[in-house]
Amino acid sequence: MSASTQIIPIVKVNHTQSTRTDAKIAIEEPLEIKLEYGPVDKRVIQKISVMMRTPGHDAELATGFLFTEAVIKNADDVQSARHISAAGTEDNRNAILLSLAPETEPHFQNTGFNFSTVGEDAVSAIRTISPFAGQPDDTVLHGALLYQIPDILRRHQRVLDDAAGLDVSALFTPVGELLLLRQDIDRHNALDKIIGAAMMYNWLPLKQTILLLSGRVGFKLVQKAAMAGISIIVAVGAASSLAIQLAKEFDITLIGLLSASQFNIYAGAHRVSLPVDRVGLNNNLADEG
Repeated sequence: MSASTQIIPIVKVNHTQSTRTDAKIAIEEPLEIKLEYGPVDKRVIQKISVMMRTPGHDAELATGFLFTEAVIKNADDVQSARHISAAGTEDNRNAILLSLAPETEPHFQNTGFNFSTVGEDAVSAIRTISPFAGQPDDTVLHGALLYQIPDILRRHQRVLDDAAGLDVSALFTPVGELLLLRQDIDRHNALDKIIGAAMMYNWLPLKQTILLLSGRVGFKLVQKAAMAGISIIVAVGAASSLAIQLAKEFDITLIGLLSASQFNIYAGAHRVSLPVDRVGLNNNLADEG
């Protein structure tokens, strides 16, 4: 069984019928992130965050989180990552220490900028902090491919069908090849894991890729994607007003409510090539951006 799920006994009720059975549920545990930094002869260890997450890919999660929070600038800033014992326990599953290179100075003044700012303030902050903001991406996404992406994902990951309560972030090429898949009980963590892994593989900026999200899209998810240079976001759920506003500001193609038969283009329609019988609609959407 996966380390991210567990089986528990439940009572399943269907109208007036009840049955004792087993159900797969997502595991949720805290992860304490600590940062070690400073010159070789004067290292400092500081607690950065405690977050609830689904165990697995913790180093990617911590690295992606520190990058999207603008505490670090690239993967080279991180010298090593290892699990350590959490405070007051001998359990080393739920605490991780990231050691920065001696010459790297963490930018703590940036921490939380995206929690406290919205609208124009947040847009200005991302433009200042993100190393990839404003870089062009001429990727063309064929609308017919979008209908195939959920099936492609399910062939690689059964969690979506198991109702375990896990959110999924996945990265595809423009022709539908699955590059990365990560899952977590928190959709923001799942995306941080994707970005952290991409950093370790030296893939940033993530141009010429499609980000698939299994749930709804809020401002924070678009902001994390913008930090990583992602220009196409596709989601099973709907998008919020601030998410759409931010996508337009950064020329991100934002698509939501994806199903086997339809989807909504909220922003960046100029990157979407629709079927021939919808050419007129495609042109109108491209004009709207």
